[in-house]
Amino acid sequence: MSLRSGTEDPERYLFVDRAVVYNPAAQADWTAKRLVWVPSERNGFEAASIREERGDEVVVELAENGKKSIVNKDDIQKMNPPKFSKVEDMAELTCLNEASVLHNLKDRYYSGLIYTYSGLFCVVINPYKNLPIYSENIIEMYRGKKRHEMPPHIYAISESAYRCMLQDREDQSILCTGESGAGKTENTKKVIQYLAHVASSHKGRKDHNIPPESPKPMKLQAISTLTPQVCFQGELERQLLQANPILESFGNAKTVKNDNSSRFGKFIRVNFDVTGYIVGANIETYLLEKSRAIRQAKDERTFHVFYQLLAGAGEHLKSDLLLEGFNSYRFLSNGNIPIPGQQDKDNFQETMEAMHIMSFSHEEILAMLKVVSSVLQFGNIVFKKERNTDQASMPDNTAAQKLCHLLGMNVMEFTRAILSPRIKVGRDYVQKAQTKEQADFAVEALAKATYERLFRWLVHRINRALDRTKRQGASFIGILDIAGFEIFLLNSFEQLCINYTNEKLQQLFNHTMFILEQEEYQREGIEWSFIDFGLDLQPCIDLIERPANPPGVLALLDEECWFPKATDRTFVEKLTQEQGTHTKFQKPRQLKDKADFCIIHYAGKVDYKADEWLMKNMDPLNDNVATLLHQSTDKFVAELWKDVDRIVGLDQVAGMNETAFGATYKTKKGMFRTVGQLYKESLTKLMATLRNTNPNFVRCIIPNHEKRAGKLEPHLVLDQLRCNGVLEGIRICRQGFPNRIVFQEFRQRYEILTPNAIPKGFMDGKQACERMIQALELDPNLFRIGQSKIFFRTGVLAHLEEERDLKITDIIISFQSVCRGFLARKAFAKKQQQLSALKVLQRNCAAYLKLRHWQWWRLFTKVKPLLQVTRQEEEMQAKDEELIKVKERQLKVENELVDMERKHQQLLEEKNILAEQLQAETELFAEAEEMRARLASRKQELEEILHDLESRVEEEEERNQSMQIEKKKMQSQIQDLEEQLDEEEAARQKLQLDKVTAEAKIKKLEEDIVLLEDQNSKFLKEKKLLEDRIGEATTLLTEEEEKAKNLSKMKNKQEMMMVDLEERLKKEEKTRQELEKAKRKLDAETTDLQDQIVEFQTHVEEMKSQLAKKEDELQTVLSRSDEEAAQKNNALKQVRELQAQLAELQEDLESEKICRSKAEKLKRDLSEELEALKTELEDTLDTTAAQQELRTKREQEVAELKKAIEEETKNHEAQIQEMRQRHGSALEELSEQLEQAKRFKANLEKNKQTLENGNKELVGEVKSLQQTKAESEHKRKKLEAQLQEFMARATEMERTKGDLAERSHKLQAELDNVSVLLEEAEKRNIKLVKDAESVGSQLQDTQELLQEETRQKLNLGSRVRQLEEEKNTLLEQQEEDEEARRNLEKQLQSVQAQLCDTKKKLDEDVGAMECLEEVKRKLQKDVELTAQRLEEKAMAMDKMEKTKTRLQQELEDLMVDLDHQRQIVSNLEKKQKKFDQLLAEEKNISARYAEERDRAEAEAREKETKALSMARALEEALEAKEELERFNKQLRAEMEDLMSSKDDVGKNVHELEKSKRALEQQVEEMRTQLEELEDELQATEDAKLRLEVNMQAMKAQFDRDLQARDEQGDEKKRALVKQVREMEAELEDERKQRSQAVASKKKLEMDLNEVEGQIEAANKGRDEAVKQLRKLQAQMKDYQRELEEARASRDEIFTQSKENEKKLKSLEAEILQLQEDHAASERARRHAELERDELADEISNSASGKTSLLEEKRRLEARITQLEEELEEEQGNMELLSERVRKSTLQVDALNTELAGERSAAQKSESARQQMERQNKELKAKLAELEGAVKSKFKASITALEAKVLQMEEQLEQEAKERGSANKIVRRSEKKLKEVMMQVEDERRHADQYKEQLEKSNSRMKQLKRQLEEAEEEATRANASRRKLQRELDDSIEATEGLTREVNALKSRLRRSTPVSGFSSGRSGRRNLNLDGASVEMSDDDADSRTSDFNDTQVNAE
Repeated sequence: MSLRSGTEDPERYLFVDRAVVYNPAAQADWTAKRLVWVPSERNGFEAASIREERGDEVVVELAENGKKSIVNKDDIQKMNPPKFSKVEDMAELTCLNEASVLHNLKDRYYSGLIYTYSGLFCVVINPYKNLPIYSENIIEMYRGKKRHEMPPHIYAISESAYRCMLQDREDQSILCTGESGAGKTENTKKVIQYLAHVASSHKGRKDHNIPPESPKPMKLQAISTLTPQVCFQGELERQLLQANPILESFGNAKTVKNDNSSRFGKFIRVNFDVTGYIVGANIETYLLEKSRAIRQAKDERTFHVFYQLLAGAGEHLKSDLLLEGFNSYRFLSNGNIPIPGQQDKDNFQETMEAMHIMSFSHEEILAMLKVVSSVLQFGNIVFKKERNTDQASMPDNTAAQKLCHLLGMNVMEFTRAILSPRIKVGRDYVQKAQTKEQADFAVEALAKATYERLFRWLVHRINRALDRTKRQGASFIGILDIAGFEIFLLNSFEQLCINYTNEKLQQLFNHTMFILEQEEYQREGIEWSFIDFGLDLQPCIDLIERPANPPGVLALLDEECWFPKATDRTFVEKLTQEQGTHTKFQKPRQLKDKADFCIIHYAGKVDYKADEWLMKNMDPLNDNVATLLHQSTDKFVAELWKDVDRIVGLDQVAGMNETAFGATYKTKKGMFRTVGQLYKESLTKLMATLRNTNPNFVRCIIPNHEKRAGKLEPHLVLDQLRCNGVLEGIRICRQGFPNRIVFQEFRQRYEILTPNAIPKGFMDGKQACERMIQALELDPNLFRIGQSKIFFRTGVLAHLEEERDLKITDIIISFQSVCRGFLARKAFAKKQQQLSALKVLQRNCAAYLKLRHWQWWRLFTKVKPLLQVTRQEEEMQAKDEELIKVKERQLKVENELVDMERKHQQLLEEKNILAEQLQAETELFAEAEEMRARLASRKQELEEILHDLESRVEEEEERNQSMQIEKKKMQSQIQDLEEQLDEEEAARQKLQLDKVTAEAKIKKLEEDIVLLEDQNSKFLKEKKLLEDRIGEATTLLTEEEEKAKNLSKMKNKQEMMMVDLEERLKKEEKTRQELEKAKRKLDAETTDLQDQIVEFQTHVEEMKSQLAKKEDELQTVLSRSDEEAAQKNNALKQVRELQAQLAELQEDLESEKICRSKAEKLKRDLSEELEALKTELEDTLDTTAAQQELRTKREQEVAELKKAIEEETKNHEAQIQEMRQRHGSALEELSEQLEQAKRFKANLEKNKQTLENGNKELVGEVKSLQQTKAESEHKRKKLEAQLQEFMARATEMERTKGDLAERSHKLQAELDNVSVLLEEAEKRNIKLVKDAESVGSQLQDTQELLQEETRQKLNLGSRVRQLEEEKNTLLEQQEEDEEARRNLEKQLQSVQAQLCDTKKKLDEDVGAMECLEEVKRKLQKDVELTAQRLEEKAMAMDKMEKTKTRLQQELEDLMVDLDHQRQIVSNLEKKQKKFDQLLAEEKNISARYAEERDRAEAEAREKETKALSMARALEEALEAKEELERFNKQLRAEMEDLMSSKDDVGKNVHELEKSKRALEQQVEEMRTQLEELEDELQATEDAKLRLEVNMQAMKAQFDRDLQARDEQGDEKKRALVKQVREMEAELEDERKQRSQAVASKKKLEMDLNEVEGQIEAANKGRDEAVKQLRKLQAQMKDYQRELEEARASRDEIFTQSKENEKKLKSLEAEILQLQEDHAASERARRHAELERDELADEISNSASGKTSLLEEKRRLEARITQLEEELEEEQGNMELLSERVRKSTLQVDALNTELAGERSAAQKSESARQQMERQNKELKAKLAELEGAVKSKFKASITALEAKVLQMEEQLEQEAKERGSANKIVRRSEKKLKEVMMQVEDERRHADQYKEQLEKSNSRMKQLKRQLEEAEEEATRANASRRKLQRELDDSIEATEGLTREVNALKSRLRRSTPVSGFSSGRSGRRNLNLDGASVEMSDDDADSRTSDFNDTQVNAE
């Protein structure tokens, strides 16, 4: 079979033969026999037909052999129709059961189809042979295809995952599960092969040499890696593919079931970038079977690398590694067992090549092989038992010497560590002799641990090679290759871990499948109640992983590892005690010696044996040898054992005995983690990763254990289907409506059952299906109708198929009967026709026989053919003439078509060039606008930072006040204590007699207290360690959200362990209380107080964590709001673009109006000329040669006029584009103003939130002050007061939490509203775009019609003018030669008059005298040429008579043409009517647009009202802030009264008042700024109203223009009748037009001179721009230097802040210790006072306790002074940091101002360039008109002008290039500036973080003084900087106002003055702006807004 794979067709193994499936005979057999499935011991299930039913039993007949048997009804399973045979997706089976699934898989497997879909996952059965379905052709076949378009394949799963990742930007995962040998690893390799081919980033795809047909089967006997000779894409893809051979050699082994079994699970994460290319990979491994390294079962091998090394190593390598033969190693239990079809030597070379490809160095490979050899050498160490003792000895140490040589250890130390290791007993170390069993166990454990560490290092090294840090991955695809569910006879700890993993994966699978199913129901709108199938497996998962209440299996196992004297038996007993009543826990079905407990998994019941579970969970090692390995001379070995301090050593073994040594261990205070904990953590990480991905499931199934191809064992497959959850998955998928059909298919297939239900004509598919369902009368519970599909329960479609088959049989029978009747009738009719034909033939034959001898008949037959001969020649001549005419016409049409195509191509090229230029200009403008918006937003952010700093200053002042109050309280307490001490001294003098006894009692009590405090401190230290771990976990939580659940579970577990420890501590204390009854009261009180303190501390920490979470949620909500604002800005940009398109359409309409008026005018002229021709043609029919020449001349003039008209159209188009640009720029400016207003609104909202937070903090501080007051008043009840304070704080935290939740809900609601509005706006935008496209298409059609009309009219005009010229020439030449001479003189006079006019206009406009002189000379030359032509015409008068006859013939032809032209005119009139209809439609469309615009304006007004409401809310918040400030003033007055006793405190208060006044001034200044911003917002609203008024005026003007056009059309139609009489007047009009053309030419020449002047000015402006650019570059260099200095200072700040943090942490720890000591002393004092009231002895001795308190107080005060000094140093560092931050902000402000100035200059230069281009275009248009009008007369002058124009164009192009380069330089500088800004932002963030940390430390150190002074200094500096900024801002505003006044004055002058003066003033104004532009900072927006207002007023005036 494998030999044929190269020649077989791969499609045979992919596609099903549908001809076999849709067999009608099989369908009939199924319906007739009622086939079902019955259980069978041999085949699982067999097909049978029901013969008889007997109650609960049924008599069936087997289909195979015909035997009858009785079967229970419950055992029978339905059979699917033959239509579902070999179905590709088993979820489509109408009868779903185990038999149907097994039968479908079996049929497909026997047909060579190994892949089958089962709902959402794919089932793969190992074929055990090579299949040609993994070649490159197959990959290309599946590439880019959807899943349902191709047959099932692993490539289809990979392709769907890859496409989903690219389209949805969602991480994907492919989960391959199954038994050993089922093909998991091979399918994983195929997935990686497919991804490496499809997503390769390597460009050279031609070099991919994937073999055409992959020869590798799926894990058969000759499984190996992918072919090594394959050279894949790039280096990364090649390394990714070569990672598999390395992992397989070190992690795979031969087992009984599989020759290449993976003995570990792996998760391969392939990272992709945004474009879909592979950028890296990562591999995670799970549960390596390390015990295989030391022992193997029969016929099995250890890991491949051992055999490959022994077989493939050379002699030199063998000597280096001390290798021996296979049989020399004890750990190779079965010697050398070869693998069929594999050579270990070749595989070793492949592994080495793969390592070289993975960039392994030679030293690394050699070190790895040394470790592999050392693992074998571990097994050769032999121990013997000494005679008299059980001690072990090593008689032969050769193996030990080899081992120590390989691992770099000392032999003597190694033997000593193995035979007599040092064990810690108490505080001393003792050497303990080991027995032989213990030594053997230690060696085996070391070998396993060494190999495991080597494997972990190898995986880490591969990950490091596959990691690509340069390109970060945007998303990834994870491939999970992990062992499937396992049920063996003896199941141990490994099987529990594997089954636990599969439980979690199955739960994920259930959840994923059913959610997807329900999503389809929701999409289709089906009523459905949610069912969470993931809960079905939750009880079993809880039984294994629950941490407490009650603890699960893993938790109990870890707990037993914590306690001494625990064994496997105690673990089992505790497990049955805790979980005995669990629903998923049972007692074992087997005997106790074979199983200990049973767990009910989803795939079945599994009995577990708990032997050595504690040892496997703890994984103990000989720590003496481990330390030797850690200290090895080999760096590689030392690196492998670097975590030696976290292992379980021999000194932790307690209660060791001979039988169960190592079974009980004591842990090292949390220093190690068990195997169960590590595996649970890695599994939770994996599950979190998979939950965040979109999973794709692949279930691999092994068909038989013999590894034979084509054999399938049914029971084996059924067991795997149950274990893999295939049937479970289909069951979940089938809970709803599994069968679904599209409406069209349902109607097409089953309409035959309801023939009259659907009426004729069109009907929607859904309505048709509803009618069909009603006609079928189905139960409503059996179906659901969705939006595009109809859904059915199981079995419904099979029933419909049966009815359809019956219906089809009836129809076919009736059809056959009709066909037979039709054929019979047809045969009968044919015979009748044959009889009638025979009769006719007989009759004709008889007539011929009568006439054949008649002479006249013979003559008739001979003459008849000759009658048509004479006419044939005439007909042939006529045909030839017609053919010649047709050919001539064809040639003319072809020539015309070629000309038209050439012109069309030219026009298209010009249009494309213009479009590209316009696109480039718009992109440049958009980039500049975006940069300006970013800088404005950056400025606002900096202002917000300044506000935050000011608020922080206020907070620190308040904190200082509170600290001073607390200091006073402490002083008062100290005074009270001193008074009490005095009183006690007096009492002590009275009671000296009882002193000795009281002192003894007090000493005992103090010793007890010290012991309890030591215990408490130990527990607190342990708690701190746990809190540190939790803190690390929370930091990781911010980086990876996937670890959140795992960390929370760990935290809960640690807290439960703390609770357990505290309970045990309480028990011990109770026992001590029973022994010491006298001390019971004191002990009880201390324990209660400690418990309360611990509980309150935990409670406070929980509240802090909740607060932090809420703050994170608020930050996420704020980020979402920012994203929504960005989306809103995008929507506004789209609205602006649509408005610009509307303006363009309006301009196009206006241009069309102008064109139409011109066309109508030409039409009127042509009609008048036609009438004149009619009258003149009747009078004159004689022609002359001179007239012919005049006619040719007129034809030339007509051609020139055509060109002039075309150029006019081009000019109009250019003007239209300019108007569009102007309108678009104005709209964009308005939109930018609106965006600025919205940004200001967002800033106001943020300020409001900060104010609210400050208010809440003030309220909290007031409450804390009140609580401290209560404490000072109630000293005796201090414990109760503390409890009340804690409760009050907890309630405050809950209130704040509720407030935060309410705010988050409000924000969420607002975000939802905003998103709804955005969606509506997007929908409207889409509608507007569609309408605009439709209007554009209509406009294009109208333009094409107009072009056709103008062409036809031009042709008519040319023809008419030709006739007119011929008529005039005939009249003039017939009358006299003198009349011709007079005409010539008149023409000369007219030319001279035109020359005079040109001179006058040239004097009026501009002085371009040189060009005019050249024109005059050329005109004189033209006059001389015309005189010569006149003489030649006089000479030609003699020839006119000869040509008279020829002209008469031509006149006849012209008359025919004239009739044709009349027809064309009538057609044009019809087209004119159509055009009028189109205009009416355009009016309707414009009205619709106006309505939509009004709606948008109404929405804008609503949004503005919302903005006003928010402003009012802000004002209210400000008022509340003022009230709080008043309250704050009152509190400060009270503090002044309290602190009046000391001068220093008074001074601080005075300074506080100063800072307060300064801050109040800042608040007032901020309010003025707010009012100014509100005024600006009002101005923008006024501008918007003005725009609306202008839009309405434009709309009214548009309507008026349309009405005027209609009236003009009517007038033109009436004037057509009068055009005949007005022919002479039209001729005079033509002469006037000529004079106008000459005048326009003069204007053009003047404009050319102006353009030259403008070009000179532009060159000057360009030079100035280059100078400014150089200045900018120099400034950028300075900024870079400053940035480097800022970076260096930032690094210094980082180091200082780290040192400060360390000092602060140490200070905090010491303060906590002091507080604890103080609290303990307070408690001791109170207890002593109580006992003093009761016993006089204790009262006398309490004085000594008070003295100790005084000593402690003095010590605390000394400590506080030290802390104050350290804090002063920290605050000095803070000052440096804040100064650097201020410098960076000042630099950023300077950069912003300079960039704004540069931008304004660039914009001005850009506007100047645009004006020059516009003027250039206008000049070109005018030039083109003049050239078209006077081309024949002024050719020389036009050529000169064209040369000049070309020169100017070249200059313009050069200037454009230079400006483009300048823009590029500006962009680069802006990019660099962006980078600088980003770096400054990073520094600011770091500075903010450090500031927050310092603030926290300051809040904890409330008793310190110096913070107030520093805060005041910072406030004064901030005020100074703020005032400086304010002054600069005022100066810039004044400068901008002056500039705007100058701009307005210049614009008014431009409008008033003539074109020449306007142009010059514009140039001068531009120079002024360029000079002032460098100092302008914020005046651009004002200037733009005022210019836009001025333009609007001007438009209204026009």
